[in-house]
Amino acid sequence: MSQKEYATIAPAEGKLGILVPGMGAVTTTLIAGVESVKRGLAAPVGSLTQLGTVRLGKRTEGRSPKIKDFVPLAGLNDLVFGTWDIFEDDCYEAAVHAGVLDRPMLDRLKEPLSAIKPMKAVFDQEYVKRITGPNVKDKGSKMEKAEMLMEDIRSFKESSGASRLAMIWCGSTEVHHSAAAVHQTVKDFECGLMKSDPSISPSQMYAYAALKSGVPYANGAPHLTVDTPAMMELARERQVPIAGKDFKSGQTFMKTLIAPGLKARMLGLSGWFSTNILGNRDGEVLDEPGSFKSKEVTKLSAIEQILQPELYPELYKNIYHKVRIEYYPPRGDAKEGWDNIDIFGWLGYPMQIKIDFLCRDSILAAPLALDLVLFMDLAQRAGMKGVQEWLSFYFKGPMTAPGLYPEHDIFIQLMKLKNTLRWMQGEDLITHLGLEYYD
Repeated sequence: MSQKEYATIAPAEGKLGILVPGMGAVTTTLIAGVESVKRGLAAPVGSLTQLGTVRLGKRTEGRSPKIKDFVPLAGLNDLVFGTWDIFEDDCYEAAVHAGVLDRPMLDRLKEPLSAIKPMKAVFDQEYVKRITGPNVKDKGSKMEKAEMLMEDIRSFKESSGASRLAMIWCGSTEVHHSAAAVHQTVKDFECGLMKSDPSISPSQMYAYAALKSGVPYANGAPHLTVDTPAMMELARERQVPIAGKDFKSGQTFMKTLIAPGLKARMLGLSGWFSTNILGNRDGEVLDEPGSFKSKEVTKLSAIEQILQPELYPELYKNIYHKVRIEYYPPRGDAKEGWDNIDIFGWLGYPMQIKIDFLCRDSILAAPLALDLVLFMDLAQRAGMKGVQEWLSFYFKGPMTAPGLYPEHDIFIQLMKLKNTLRWMQGEDLITHLGLEYYD
């Protein structure tokens, strides 16, 4: 693609409606955070779209505008939220229950949060086994439930006055399953919906409803949703952006910082043991082996794909990589991630790195969700359809074109993201070659 080309981006006029399946800790923290920033009560720390800059041209030019001033993103004052959840609590009640944000802050936001009440969710106990709730669509085939979701989307757009929509999954992790025959084509998938095929999960019904409605869809969880041939076909057919999967918020974020550094210095890795303790609803759901398997797959994939053992067998061929997640209710949303990393250096001499990351899961995830919906809306207005690989920066398991390995190095991901923004606006891409300063 020539640097002379650039995208024609429709303006961000009117309200942007953010639709979120799941109104738990991440969603309530996202919504309360946006409301806090709008009122000047807090800064949008952790959000690239709100605080990040992008360098343009040569270093000597001194041009580094904020991203939100460089590309036409929706403003926070133009965001309106709609959610689905299996529990009937409004957003204020759900945020109090989640226990992420302190009560005095939530009480200052009680009016806007209380106004957000969840729509009835599509739910299947076979896919999320540890929790259940009363606020569900309990009648009809899977196709009829998908059509109900499409009606919810239409109704929300009308009642909220939104001119555009974007959907992001912030619900529970579904059990691990692989793509089946029903996921191969749109026709197969639609036949499966009509027959209520057990291989079709609730998240896939949400994604189908979104794409059929022309709404961009991002998957913040590790389970199978838009990363199937059928959904990729539907996204291209409807000219809608899709992205996923699994927010890169805590321990894997640390892995994608450290592993590229080890490889850059050609230091070897013998083993990497990771364990997490957390106590929120996410921890409860992940205590079930099927849901944990979905998470394990994305957590394990990053290191191997960053280190490329096939290229560096003497350094990375025999890595022992173990990941555990333990449900520990007293910890709540304040997750703790422990890593023991066994490395070796010159002449094979062993060394170790220990990490104890006492993080807050939803505090890290909420700004990622905000950035994703704003960038997905930007991509839609720029005419970018299908897989948005440039948003890999945000995910543990980035989606790519079929047959293309994902890039997990967070620094390369950030370069790709910013170069995409430069391309959109017709600016030169930054190669970091820098020889022109010395000619």
